Amino acid sequence: MTSRDRIIAALNGEPADHTPLTTWCFGFPAPDEFRWSNGRGSIDYWYTNRLEHLHCLPKPWTLEDDFRRAQAWLAMGIDDALEVSVPWSMEDCVTFSDSVLPPGHEHGDERYPVLVREYETPSGKMRHAVRQTDNEGTGWPIQPDCVPIIEDYNIPRAVHHAVSRPEDVAAVKHVFAPPDDDQKAWFDDRMKRVKAFADEKGLFTQAWSAFGMDAAIWFMGTQNAIMMAMDAPEAFEDLMQSIADTDLARTEIAAKNDGVDMVCQRGWYSSTDFWSPALFDRFVFPHIKAAADVAHKHGKKFGYVMTTGVERLGERLIDAGVDLLFFVDPLLDDMSPEKAAEMFGDKMTMVGGINSQTLHEDADVIRETVREAMTHLAPTNRFILHPMDAIFPDTPQEGLRVMIDTWKEFH
Repeated sequence: MTSRDRIIAALNGEPADHTPLTTWCFGFPAPDEFRWSNGRGSIDYWYTNRLEHLHCLPKPWTLEDDFRRAQAWLAMGIDDALEVSVPWSMEDCVTFSDSVLPPGHEHGDERYPVLVREYETPSGKMRHAVRQTDNEGTGWPIQPDCVPIIEDYNIPRAVHHAVSRPEDVAAVKHVFAPPDDDQKAWFDDRMKRVKAFADEKGLFTQAWSAFGMDAAIWFMGTQNAIMMAMDAPEAFEDLMQSIADTDLARTEIAAKNDGVDMVCQRGWYSSTDFWSPALFDRFVFPHIKAAADVAHKHGKKFGYVMTTGVERLGERLIDAGVDLLFFVDPLLDDMSPEKAAEMFGDKMTMVGGINSQTLHEDADVIRETVREAMTHLAPTNRFILHPMDAIFPDTPQEGLRVMIDTWKEFH
């Protein structure tokens, strides 16, 4: 079987020659035997195009680099998926200006410079201000020198969120809009190249096309979003609908492309760490279901990310039409493999079984964790082993190899 065959079997609950093992690279140090140069210098860290349009990487990561990474994983005997991020646009009617406030400015921060982007939209002005801090270190994404509307750095470093009050909601549809014609053409061209390579190498492809609640948190910050959901629910509902309109347009583009095997939605900020089940049902569930319906309409599977609160909300994800769950995490979510198999084994494909932080532990701990996951989850035929959520610049290569070697015991 090819890597793609194994993943599709797991999505359908069918037996395969062995349980798949996949990884997401978020700046993982390239193994010595798999280093190369892409014309812009040595590729010392691996990424994935799931990060495209979302993060500023320390070095350019090209599609060809993604292909070489996938081939390297296959050469190591594990599976892989090619990932594409569907872009979004800003309406032509929007203008913006950038500025930097020095440390100590009355509208800035005492310690750090503050990057500011101010928008003029047909529905009013928006202001986004974020502290400019030191980068985390070699291999990690870096903070851009401006304030993109979507960027993980914006959340903890914000001085002023783009959406800070209900009156700001109306402008969102102008700055986070469906892909324009040029972006649609870019995606079609990208997928032609991805499909050709995936067909040749037997690789699974997945397109990331929806942000949902993650976008709300990017725009507002966690506390502001939760407070608006409770204090001004109609305005927050309008915000979620505006996000969903662009998400669904992106999902339609991805799902109808014959090179895409599965459409995926982010949901890192949609769990019970932030939302009660009642708020989840009101503000998140309908939009997950709508995106899943679009994927299914075109005969594609639908994957969703939820890293905590899965025991409480997992059944709702199944009700929404989620085919694959990223992630089942025995460390952060305290979801044992045995419990996950009992709850979801005949309903939804599960990805995870080990947290990437466990790869820092003693080899015996890694082996025990992998064996526990494989013993309980592999028999469901709906399981993909995956160090969740990604392997990072500080992930030890020896820990990764112990995980791989233990997984191979079950072939």
